[in-house]
Amino acid sequence: MSGHVTGTYQSAARVREMFGRVAPRYDFLNHLLSMNIDRLWRHAVAREFRDILSRPGARALDLCCGTGDLTLTLEESGPLEVIGADFCHPMLVLAQEKLKRKSGFVEADALQLPFADASFDLVTIAFGYRNLADYPGGLREMLRLLRPGGRLGILEASHVTGILGPAYRFYLSEVLPRIGALISGDAMAYGYFAKTVERFPEADELAEDMRAAGFSDVRYRRFTFGIAALHSGTRVAG
Repeated sequence: MSGHVTGTYQSAARVREMFGRVAPRYDFLNHLLSMNIDRLWRHAVAREFRDILSRPGARALDLCCGTGDLTLTLEESGPLEVIGADFCHPMLVLAQEKLKRKSGFVEADALQLPFADASFDLVTIAFGYRNLADYPGGLREMLRLLRPGGRLGILEASHVTGILGPAYRFYLSEVLPRIGALISGDAMAYGYFAKTVERFPEADELAEDMRAAGFSDVRYRRFTFGIAALHSGTRVAG
């Protein structure tokens, strides 16, 4: 779960406040509830884009960065500059504490980012895309920010099917909210997480949305029985 939702002012403000409340226990709960597998998924993102991350002078933007776990993973993977963006100030305060080298953090709306066109070689978003109120608008903004030949990576919760599907849905709807509420003291936040996963499009649908927005070479791969998926796409050069 990552801290960015846009929509009406009222709903955005409520969600921003919700993420602010859980920020102190956010990292601990993410690692606990995923049994630390979320760390492996983030490293898989870095491996997917290692050609860009290893390029001196490259720039990356990590959207809906939350407390900066993926931002830091990207930064540690090469000599590039990484910027994290999120709309939840308490999350960014915690992210800044993880700063090691050249990363910076910007408090901003993912649908209206304060960066010029073609500013980045890589844009990533981990467990925040599903929270956007306007998926097509979010994809257009990400495409705008990429330089020709730049790439987008979306790491997001996905739908578990087959024999494990019912068990995972029970975990999402019944177990996860209770553990989250017990540790964070905020039942709303982790109930919200389960609902956003249930509403999120299938992996094939997200891939089609990316193509419709103008991305080429769109592909995805699933992790851990389909609990998460990494989608990637490229802004056409020229």
